[in-house]
Amino acid sequence: MAASENHSQSIHVLVVDDEALARRNLTLLLRNDPDIASVTECGSGLEAIKEIRRSRPDLVFLDVQMPECDGFDVLELLGADMPETVIFVTAYDAYALRAFEAGALDYLLKPFDDARFHRALARAKEKLVRYASTQRRSISRIAVKSRNQTLFLNVADIDWIEAASYYACIHVGAEMHILRRTLQELEQDLDARMFARIHRSIIVNLERVRGLALQDNGEYEVVLDSLARLHLSRRYRKRIQDRLEELSSSH
Repeated sequence: MAASENHSQSIHVLVVDDEALARRNLTLLLRNDPDIASVTECGSGLEAIKEIRRSRPDLVFLDVQMPECDGFDVLELLGADMPETVIFVTAYDAYALRAFEAGALDYLLKPFDDARFHRALARAKEKLVRYASTQRRSISRIAVKSRNQTLFLNVADIDWIEAASYYACIHVGAEMHILRRTLQELEQDLDARMFARIHRSIIVNLERVRGLALQDNGEYEVVLDSLARLHLSRRYRKRIQDRLEELSSSH
């Protein structure tokens, strides 16, 4: 998804609903919007998971109640592959709180009118513009205070970062620097092509990853060039494996 100087967008949308008529109604509304570059439809949750991992849509309209795999199952199974912007669509208002807890941007209650749909789409566009701006604004150096002085760390030299409450511990070789910023804030500033989250409290520099080590309990650890071993959460495993394969093939 890209935003040009006149703020026009090229948004790729996925509509997920087991009812063909519901998919059709959303698709017609979306195709009337000049910012929508493409609309793909899926009739089941399992089909949606495959499509999201294949095409990486910018925006997903996701039905809650579907047989075999409902909307919440889709997001849970996607893990780190969850799209940046998700709008739940359902005929039941009982799921609203759970939808927002799952990370949804909005919650369309069927039947909805065109005005309500356009408000939800406008919110999605605003979020996507902010996200695109953040992606372009990746930093190359980080300023940290150490012994009454300020050090400027080259981002490319960072091995990994771990969360410590409202602080972030930045590991550069044998040194560790403490920065008063949350891991989430730092993640937004870092180049997503170079850094990736492997755990809710850990971000690694993919260039520093030597390999993945399988433990006796079936869990994996990320092994860095420094021989540091970091826990790889199941939620992020598939995404990290894919990213490392992409990085290896590009070198």
